[in-house]
Amino acid sequence: MTQPSKPRLLQIARLPLAALETDLAARYDVVCLADQADPVAFLAEHGASFIGVVTSASIGLKGEVIAALPHLQVISSFGVGFDSLDIAAAQARGIPVGYTPDVLNDCVADMAFALMLDVSRGVAASDRFVRRGEWPNARYAPLTRVSGKRLGIVGMGRIGLAVAERATGFRMEAGYYNRRPVEGSPLRRLESLRALAEWADYLVLTVAGGASTRHMVNREVLDALGTKGYLINVARGSVVDEAALVEALQQKRIAGAGLDVFENEPQVPAALMALDNVVLTPHTASATHETRRAMADLVLENLASFYATGAVRVPVPVA
Repeated sequence: MTQPSKPRLLQIARLPLAALETDLAARYDVVCLADQADPVAFLAEHGASFIGVVTSASIGLKGEVIAALPHLQVISSFGVGFDSLDIAAAQARGIPVGYTPDVLNDCVADMAFALMLDVSRGVAASDRFVRRGEWPNARYAPLTRVSGKRLGIVGMGRIGLAVAERATGFRMEAGYYNRRPVEGSPLRRLESLRALAEWADYLVLTVAGGASTRHMVNREVLDALGTKGYLINVARGSVVDEAALVEALQQKRIAGAGLDVFENEPQVPAALMALDNVVLTPHTASATHETRRAMADLVLENLASFYATGAVRVPVPVA
């Protein structure tokens, strides 16, 4: 008796966890589009054979790829952001899109505080000071305390709530800006992003990316944050006008910034790398062994759920 064939999946590019690729290959007939010499020609010839797609928030999925897959039934994405996926094209065809929220909340919130502490206390900068051999000849200048300060959260979703939870341990007063009030939240909601920036000592970005939030942190918001304020971005690089931020940091119109994301990743402006009042990490807020494994498991569960029930376990919300 012949064995039933495995569902054929198109993997758009290499995934952040090699173990996930191994697990996918054990369960499905997987082909990686990035491995093809001519991806466009490959899709034209073989696109009709794929019924599923696996991608990630950083890789995304373009509308033209969806269009080249006439029998596509399901999309499973590794990541919490979906601004790089053409959700409208998928929804127009009734294709469910699964993603991996919640399991990364703690690690992203931890990174927000790691960046906050580093840029405030000069952890990385003072490490460089010691390694350059400057300590015997000079004192490292005192910097800023985090405890007891005002923390403004932009985007009070799952990650924003995790950031607010951690703020209590630092005796910080937390407030937030959202398009809509968070039902049941005891935190203060400011009426505008500018008002939150004026109020806060630290402005932490946990808002979703996409056209609606592009450059919402602009020169006006940065000036409202002021010379004693810090910007922390663990959201998307597109949320910040990067040129305006570089200028604000160079001119010390804000005190500093901690950035895990950038407008044109992996390219980071040389002007940012030259500054000691900014801490830079390579989009690694969720990059822990525990979180990456949990995200991979949810990618697999979304696919397994679809093939068992016709619905992914955690679908991207419909706008």
